[in-house]
Amino acid sequence: MTDWFRDTAFSGNLLLAVPVAALAGLVSFFSPCVLPLLPGYLSYVSGVAAQDLETARRGRLLAGALLFVLGFSTVFVLGGALFGSVGLRLEEHRHTLSIITGILVIIMGLVFIGLVPFMQREARVHAVPAVGLAIAPILGMFFGLGWTPCIGPTLTAVLSLSFATDDASATRGAFLTLVYCLGLGIPFVLAALGFGKFMRTVSWFKRHQRGVSIAGGLLLIAVGVMLVTGTWNDLVGEMQTWITGFEAPV
Repeated sequence: MTDWFRDTAFSGNLLLAVPVAALAGLVSFFSPCVLPLLPGYLSYVSGVAAQDLETARRGRLLAGALLFVLGFSTVFVLGGALFGSVGLRLEEHRHTLSIITGILVIIMGLVFIGLVPFMQREARVHAVPAVGLAIAPILGMFFGLGWTPCIGPTLTAVLSLSFATDDASATRGAFLTLVYCLGLGIPFVLAALGFGKFMRTVSWFKRHQRGVSIAGGLLLIAVGVMLVTGTWNDLVGEMQTWITGFEAPV
């Protein structure tokens, strides 16, 4: 287990991909599909009316938020494991897959910016189950399975990174999507711990959501170009060289 964690945490691919995945999760949270709906999400998963969120017991809100994050994380991590596993089986087509997924990520970046109008429609489950803690994980799974135009592009990019790399595997795919879930989920937990203060803190992002979307889209486009041109794997190889150079002699 120790060897697996060391090899996973210090692989060149993950050292480069983990910050991208975490930032993609944060960008997803601050997107127009999530941040404006935060009071509604917390209300549903905790069973507390939206107008009472600031005065509700922190323990109840925290429990609801954690269960909600657990729900969508389960869906996303399983998806990451599946993509990584598929990538492992298609090892001989790695270069072609890198180009295809790079093009897909570029398209998703354009979608995130809003330059592909016909892909801006929501594609999510609209039926919402009864409110309360018991249903919070299920609502999280609905959230994960539904995907909206704001979340889908960033998650697609993360899945692509687990799919089209030389060291693709189910474990690495799951690990990468877990990092994405942390980037997306931690703000939910922070909001539950102090809803009023958190909403005042993120008011700047609410006023500049268009800028956040453009920045997120440009990040995806940059990653896509790197995959298409092979720059991503070149950087991975370079980082693996750095890591090897710093290893202590046995």
